Amino acid sequence: MTLKLGLPKGSLEHATLDLFRRAGFLITVAERSYFPAIDDPEIECMLVRAQEMARYIEDGALDCGLTGRDWVVENEATVHTVSDLVYAKQSFGTVRWVLAVPEGSAVRSPADVEGRIVATELVGTTKRWLAERGVSAKVEFSWGATEAKLPELADAIVEVTETGSSLRANKLRVVETVLESTTQFIANVDCWRDSSKRRKIEDIAMLLQGAIAALDKVGLMLNVRVADLDAVLTVLPALRNPTISHLSDEGWLAVNTILDEKVVRAIIPRLKEAGAEGIVEFPLNKIVM
Repeated sequence: MTLKLGLPKGSLEHATLDLFRRAGFLITVAERSYFPAIDDPEIECMLVRAQEMARYIEDGALDCGLTGRDWVVENEATVHTVSDLVYAKQSFGTVRWVLAVPEGSAVRSPADVEGRIVATELVGTTKRWLAERGVSAKVEFSWGATEAKLPELADAIVEVTETGSSLRANKLRVVETVLESTTQFIANVDCWRDSSKRRKIEDIAMLLQGAIAALDKVGLMLNVRVADLDAVLTVLPALRNPTISHLSDEGWLAVNTILDEKVVRAIIPRLKEAGAEGIVEFPLNKIVM
């Protein structure tokens, strides 16, 4: 059994390769090659633009792959959604496609673009979204640099934003959100019915979700006297109740827990004050719940 896996080429590429690395897969991309090597003999990889991924998976050219929900919707593709993977190229969160206009524009609602020109990469979705609101506008495909088309070449744009920084830099104002999107792990419908391929896909999804769950988390190990345990536990904001085990010396305990990385530097000194010793902080690749 060989699973044909599509990886998104472009803005999501580096974040995706890093996510797979954290999940335990080593993927090596050779320069000018669209077929990365992976250290799993049951998987063959191919780099595909996210915009085209859902179509190739629907047609069966690929068994499964990662792409944005936005491009599944745009292509109206019939695929099986295995898992939402809440990460993106910068913030590891959701992205939004928004209707935006120059700050001084008279457009205040979708109805105000009636009869106007709207530029976007997300043509089909934008047309359907406007039609649902009874708005008729000329929706033109944009090959890129969409923000620069305002106001000379278009009256409004529908553009993707993750942090909003690019829109602000170009002095644009968001009118309304058209679509929210996360990265999705999707599979060909027939492939999903194949028990061996389905199990492999589910295994990959579980490992990827575990890698996402571990983002910005660290593990913490420490030793503490039995008499000081309550004081130490008061300091710890654990993901769940910490694991506590006895050491060979009956008067001492070992404590293991998981913390947000950003709080550790404030907590370690307080743990020391509470009686903890042998404090070890370590990185995490996966948390599988």
